[in-house]
Amino acid sequence: MAPTILVGVDLGGPNFDSELEELGLLAQTAGLQPVGRVVCKRRAPDAALFVGSGKAEEIRQLALQTGATEILFDQSLSPGQQRNLERHMQLPVNDRTFLILEIFAQRARSHEGKLQVELARLQYLSTRLVRRWSHLERQRGGIGTRGGPGETQIELDRRMISENIKRTKERLGKVKRQRQTQRRQRERRDAFNISLIGYTNAGKSTLFNALVKARAYAADQLFATLDTTTRQLYLGEANRSVSLSDTVGFIRDLPHGLVDAFQATLQEAIDADLLLHVVDAANVDFPEQIAQVQAVLKEIGADDIPQLLVFNKVDAISADAQPLRLEDTYEIEGLQTPRIFVSARNLTGMPLLRQKLAEIAKSATDLNDLPSIHPEPSGDGV
Repeated sequence: MAPTILVGVDLGGPNFDSELEELGLLAQTAGLQPVGRVVCKRRAPDAALFVGSGKAEEIRQLALQTGATEILFDQSLSPGQQRNLERHMQLPVNDRTFLILEIFAQRARSHEGKLQVELARLQYLSTRLVRRWSHLERQRGGIGTRGGPGETQIELDRRMISENIKRTKERLGKVKRQRQTQRRQRERRDAFNISLIGYTNAGKSTLFNALVKARAYAADQLFATLDTTTRQLYLGEANRSVSLSDTVGFIRDLPHGLVDAFQATLQEAIDADLLLHVVDAANVDFPEQIAQVQAVLKEIGADDIPQLLVFNKVDAISADAQPLRLEDTYEIEGLQTPRIFVSARNLTGMPLLRQKLAEIAKSATDLNDLPSIHPEPSGDGV
């Protein structure tokens, strides 16, 4: 594991992580070992070094002391800032966007997932040519794939990346059309579609496995699941089966390129009849995580789909903070949303969740009137 210095800059925004806990988890997920943390406050990023020359020197000295071989920023860096920081530190410098892309590249398993990651990485790389190659200043003559007379290497590389982006988009388009065909087939079978969504590491895959007795990969780490998995879930109380999909987890500052590139995967959420919004009830930042999920849902056009909140990991909540009831409501953007507390690990609340899903499936023809089956706000719970 490469020793890494984590850097966070408080620019006055609402989502600043003063302990860099999430960045540290992301770094470990990518195979890095955080050996030092640097946090500073600025009114605005420094145009050249993002953190300013004084703080950049402090980071460089800390890297020397700890033997760090990489610097990782919790914010997105411009290509120029990245290049200047690497020259100053004499070490590789990367940002949050690059880190998330690397994790996705490591975890993608399906053909579609690999295509989506490839597209996002190509789009990111197309803006970083200025720093990734030091040989790009010299001119290259020649014909064919080596470029025309006088074409610089950076122009050639940019053109090659542009062509790769075009080809990858075409291949993804075919995958998307195949998914649309599959969805039309489900619609003809009068399928009721439920998508598991939520902040990464909320326990979606564990819940998915508990509901359908599947063996989808589940682990206590960020982005354990990247590829959408769909199974049939039989609800005896409703005397019918529903389609249940486990989707990729959301995260703060999810790179826009990934949102675009994963449009086909997230299409499962867009086309769902019900979103099972899984929340880590033991995480003190769960309100902010819910807000981040809602923001991504708006971005992909899925914010008007009915939701059922599933507050997972109730077994990890302290005894004095346990909910008084396993079922109540929780306010999201001014609307009372039904909520159920469960533990996908020890199956607490799972019979209640299945019963609730059966009630909703029975009322599938009247899904737009979900509040009629919601419990009244009780004020109980966390």
